[in-house]
Amino acid sequence: MKITPFSGDEEPLLGTTPSQPKLRTRPRDLCRRSLVLIAVLMMALLVFSLAKMFLSEALIDLYGSLNPFPAPLQDARFRFTSLSDHDSCDSIPKTHRFDCFPDFSSGITKDQCESRNCCFVPVPGQHVGIGVPWCFFPPGAVHYEAETPKVGPQGISSRLAIRARSGFPDDVVHPLFTAAYENDGRLRLRINDSEHARFEVPLNLPPPSTTSPRLLYTVELSRKPFGFVVKRKATGTVLLNATVAPLVFANQLLQLSWEMPTHLLYGLGEHRAPLLLNTTWSRRTMWAGDQGPKENTNLYGSQPFYLALEDDGSAHGVFLLNSNAMDVVLQPAPAITWRPIGGIFDFYVFLGPRPEDVIQQFLAVVGMPLMPPYWGLGFHLCRWGYDSSNATLSVIQAMRDAQMPQDVQWNDIDYMHNREDFSYNKKNFNSLPDVIEDLHNHGQKYIVIVDPAISSSQTPGSYKPFDEGAKRGVFIRDSSGNKILIGKVWPGLTAFPDFSTSVAQEWWFECLRDFHRQVAFDGLWIDMNEPSNFVDGSVNGCPNNTLENPPYTPAIQGEKLNYKTVCTSARHAHSSHYNLHNLYGLFEANATYRALERLLNKRPFVISRSTFPGQGRYSGHWTGDNWSHWWDLRMSIPAILNFNIFGIPLVGADICGFMDDTTEELCVRWMQLGVFYPFSRNHNDIHKKSQEPVAFSTFSQRAIRMALDMRYILLPFLYTLFNRAHLQGTTVARPLFFEFPNDKMTHGIDQQFLWGSSLLITPVLEQGATKVTGYFPSGTWYDLFTGFALVSRGENVSLEAPLDKINVHIRANSIVPVQGTALTTVAGRQTALGIRVALSASGMASGELYWDDGDGVDTQEKGLYWMFSFIAGQNTIHSVIEHQNSGIQIPRLGFAIIMGVEARPSTVTLNGASIPFSYSHDGILMLPKVNAPMSKAFTIAWKS
Repeated sequence: MKITPFSGDEEPLLGTTPSQPKLRTRPRDLCRRSLVLIAVLMMALLVFSLAKMFLSEALIDLYGSLNPFPAPLQDARFRFTSLSDHDSCDSIPKTHRFDCFPDFSSGITKDQCESRNCCFVPVPGQHVGIGVPWCFFPPGAVHYEAETPKVGPQGISSRLAIRARSGFPDDVVHPLFTAAYENDGRLRLRINDSEHARFEVPLNLPPPSTTSPRLLYTVELSRKPFGFVVKRKATGTVLLNATVAPLVFANQLLQLSWEMPTHLLYGLGEHRAPLLLNTTWSRRTMWAGDQGPKENTNLYGSQPFYLALEDDGSAHGVFLLNSNAMDVVLQPAPAITWRPIGGIFDFYVFLGPRPEDVIQQFLAVVGMPLMPPYWGLGFHLCRWGYDSSNATLSVIQAMRDAQMPQDVQWNDIDYMHNREDFSYNKKNFNSLPDVIEDLHNHGQKYIVIVDPAISSSQTPGSYKPFDEGAKRGVFIRDSSGNKILIGKVWPGLTAFPDFSTSVAQEWWFECLRDFHRQVAFDGLWIDMNEPSNFVDGSVNGCPNNTLENPPYTPAIQGEKLNYKTVCTSARHAHSSHYNLHNLYGLFEANATYRALERLLNKRPFVISRSTFPGQGRYSGHWTGDNWSHWWDLRMSIPAILNFNIFGIPLVGADICGFMDDTTEELCVRWMQLGVFYPFSRNHNDIHKKSQEPVAFSTFSQRAIRMALDMRYILLPFLYTLFNRAHLQGTTVARPLFFEFPNDKMTHGIDQQFLWGSSLLITPVLEQGATKVTGYFPSGTWYDLFTGFALVSRGENVSLEAPLDKINVHIRANSIVPVQGTALTTVAGRQTALGIRVALSASGMASGELYWDDGDGVDTQEKGLYWMFSFIAGQNTIHSVIEHQNSGIQIPRLGFAIIMGVEARPSTVTLNGASIPFSYSHDGILMLPKVNAPMSKAFTIAWKS
């Protein structure tokens, strides 16, 4: 890295001031005037030094406290000289105007704007809000300048000095900027208060590695005004240019803007939007809220991470480690503005250069995703409205009778007694323990919903979870810290656990342990954990203070922070809810995962609604209360892809939709897509039309069964992808541009997606369609059903798509492990393994298979697994045992399908011995009776 050699009074990257004409002066007058000038300057310097010593920071603080919109501090070098003359303001292109007055969404006046010494230029035909700012920073605007930096092999740091007030209360006088060279491809940029402690996200972060001479980036520091530039060393591409607008660092408003090299931006969740983000004045608000998926609003979680694709196909990523409410604004420069209302700026920059590299670098910081149990990748069935254990059992039995694959049955809040956690209704669900035993006897599992809100209105001594929680002090308290904050959720009056403490985590474990003795669940569904509240704040309201009503409120649903959640001034053990709200789902997921691991001594399975970066370590996610509409079907794909980008690959949408009534056609198409969600669950709302697979016609049931069979056949491949994600941080479901970053046609595709690098899924997303158009990047792709080879030069292809088919293609050069069809994963794991080989034009292919006991804890660390590589070339296929453990049973290799064989072989051998085969003129070689033990390396060969 390097520091640009700015010095003195230069104002780098923002232009220079024209020199003034010289005046003629007589030598004697010049001498006399010089002596007087020197004397005056010496006196001024003495006065200035004394004043600075005793008064500077006190005056700054006093000035800011007395004037709610103070003018900049008196420093003529950094004053914008002529607010009445808009020549300089108009010189800034509309695309490059950065908002100076974000706290007014409407009604900004010229006087208000100029009180902050900013440009006021109304935009005809545009309302104030998202769009070109009416009040924006002028050329050369300065809030901070950097003092002389400290430079070392691990990075650079510089204390900043305030030079102008932001207009927000309590500007930080001396922020500290640091750029830490954490490793070759990871840079950490922090701006904190050098003099006072501020809230920081309590994640366990990896230490920097030893500095390498092969850093992929450089950093340039602008001192006056403060700013920085990050470049990719190999190409000189400017990844972040943070000199385009002044830093704002007030107590409850932080703002930092930078230009980016590309409009190809992905991430910034959780929001409903296309995969490729809109950089033409769009806003992403992050504040976890109980809000069904819809456009232009904050949803269930906060994921302040983006991935950017550069012109040459290189990728980089940026993660802001900040849990406060925030707006993130994108504008067509292209540029981004981060605007959290607390905490610090703590950015990680990941240099890739491949998209998949960026995700791996990101997850190396926040944590690798969990390895789900094998059964968790089977098909799940749920609805709100199974009003008895008998009703639940009848659906389970109907699925068996129809020969529909199903691994897991769920119950929503219907099973609870008075909707209270850790209870079940012994009137309507009296036989629930027997239903669960029946599921277990059939190799199936059971999951229940648990909400974080604990009923608080029972007679003391009658409800142990609340009594014991209150005794141990596990609940969030009101702003005074003296009383438990009481809200209202499904059971009525409720208290909210503070999952950030070890005391609360132990209490949560004990509650689950006691409940499991009655209801032997196998996994948990944690819902309502934003946390959601049916009243705003509490039943007693919230105080009127700056935590409830900050100087700037991001554009959240409900227009106030405590909308449908708890008071933001409420007290957790370590901070206020203002700081911890967006972490609530993460804390609960961690507590639940740890509790299940202790309770079951098996790999936990947890699905959460609210999320934060790093949550993939503990839970999967479902995308919330969607609608049974074609648009929701369509928009589920970018949601699935985004959460793989966020490091939570175990993700799915409610198949067939949750709210409203589905149609038979929609549900069939949604089941066909949903079997390719990494987490596959059909779930719908109470009092709505049944949408279980058995609820439809014989034809539709057959189409759904075919789709489910496909998922179960491919489970060994899917499980292997999850193992790779768990160990290395790769994605499971991924966008096409991850594999083809230089193919511009892939950059905006979110109606198709890949499993790993090998399978391309092209679903039908429109009502009445019997054909679907998909884009096929250059290469050969084989139809999963027929083996037919599609050779593409990078083009859109129209595919036949009758109601009983979803188009899935295997990419040439791939080997995909598979198994036989089965009704459960337990039965499926007893069937023979197989491989589907998709040869390239040169006859090459490769793949891998991971296999363990399916639900053991720490199988990698204990070595309790098998790992295989498959390599095809020169008319042979070899298996390579990368790791073995004879204590883990593994099925035999029963069959192989090889696509792309140019001519009919004369013989096919397994380890030198002939085996039967068949060959079609489409180039498909079928080996139905391989029967080879996987525990020994094998070689399949064929001769023409």
